[in-house]
Amino acid sequence: MTDTNITADAARFIENVAYKDIPAEGLRIGKRCMVDTLGLYLAGGLEPTVQLLAADAVETGGKADALVLSGGKAKVPAALAARVLGTAGHAHDWDDTQVSLDPAHIYGLLTHPSVPPLTAALVIAQRLGNVDGKALMLAFQTGFEVECKISEWMLPKHYRRGNHSSGTVGTFGAAAAAAKLLGLKGDKLLHALGMAASFAAGIRCNFGTMTKPLHVGRASENGVTAALLAARGFTADPAALDGQWGFLNVMGEGFTAEKISQGFGKTWTIADPGVSIKPYPSGIVTHQSMDAMLALVLKHDLKPEQVERVKFFAGKNILEPIRYPLAKNHLQAKFSMPALLAMIIIKRRASHHEFMDAFVAGPQMQDLQKRTDLINDAEIDAKGWDLIRSRIEVTTKDGRTLTQWADEKYRGGPLNPISDADLEGKFRMCAEGAIAKREQDRLLEAVAGIDTLANGSTLAELMTYEAKASH
Repeated sequence: MTDTNITADAARFIENVAYKDIPAEGLRIGKRCMVDTLGLYLAGGLEPTVQLLAADAVETGGKADALVLSGGKAKVPAALAARVLGTAGHAHDWDDTQVSLDPAHIYGLLTHPSVPPLTAALVIAQRLGNVDGKALMLAFQTGFEVECKISEWMLPKHYRRGNHSSGTVGTFGAAAAAAKLLGLKGDKLLHALGMAASFAAGIRCNFGTMTKPLHVGRASENGVTAALLAARGFTADPAALDGQWGFLNVMGEGFTAEKISQGFGKTWTIADPGVSIKPYPSGIVTHQSMDAMLALVLKHDLKPEQVERVKFFAGKNILEPIRYPLAKNHLQAKFSMPALLAMIIIKRRASHHEFMDAFVAGPQMQDLQKRTDLINDAEIDAKGWDLIRSRIEVTTKDGRTLTQWADEKYRGGPLNPISDADLEGKFRMCAEGAIAKREQDRLLEAVAGIDTLANGSTLAELMTYEAKASH
């Protein structure tokens, strides 16, 4: 077994990295990721999943460190606030995704990197009370980089065997961001990473339930907890990413040894190979196919009542994780190709406003899902899983067969990014029903001027509202 010093290298990076080390492109993309994630917090706070957690946090109470998202002016201990906020960020499965160029990573996009470190940075900034915008951005970027590199280096078996990377590896992103703001150094920093390694959890059987976004909430909470306990002197193994019983071997059955030389912060993952900002609030491998269905619907002006049957041809890299053949609620719909394709046919869009239980469980959605066939195409599988490939065939009631291949150049990815205008549109759609336009404008202005923002807690304060259920 190859000896490594990954834990020590991560700690050295966290301790020493400075704002000036972040490349200009990393800062530009980082602001985009912040805008995206802030919007998702706001939309997520309207979800029953998050409202249950917010009510629990307020009832539990404790030290008034940080605001409870959707809980008005209520404040709770930092870790509890992180649980609520982190869950909200992933509630719609609409948060950004890490990009990998390694064809061995069968799903290509590995973890949702922004929510855990940004959540940790926001709650610790409120706890400390004297964190400016630059320090907030630095903590966010530090956690983002640590999280992504660990995810990139792990063998894809981690995900294939049923682990949810955003819940597991996300814990390190949150711990690194919190540790950066807390100023942890030396052994305390190593111990924070050691605790994060034991806290990391999340299994894919819970996809399509309230617990799936809670994985990211717990990653945020556990990362904050690890850093706060380490600051008090709590100990853990100082090399918990390395060795026979370390995180990489136990949770991932190993790592790609030749990648370790990439190091942390030599190149920044946020800039190279980059990050994808999701156009739809569903599993990342569904989006190309949803775009293909939308193209087919618009090209032929296809109406729902004209559809006789839908055949969806894809490889295992779509059909394995997108596992519900018939979605009965909005959470299952995020991982159901029949539901997502039916949604596009019926509504010609798929925003969080379409992901409503009443709509998904309604007769039109249920009927069209039952007339959708999922077909594992051996020829598509044979082309490899480096790209997301699929084909749609719609048979109409008047006897036509309409065919559309998915575009392999992912919309939202680095090669075909969402424009700043579209990103702002997504943010405002997410913020609708949560905060007024004035606060939306101020949030966007605060992120745009993050390097001169006097108080990082401003972002959390501008997101203050009391939620009313949307489902």
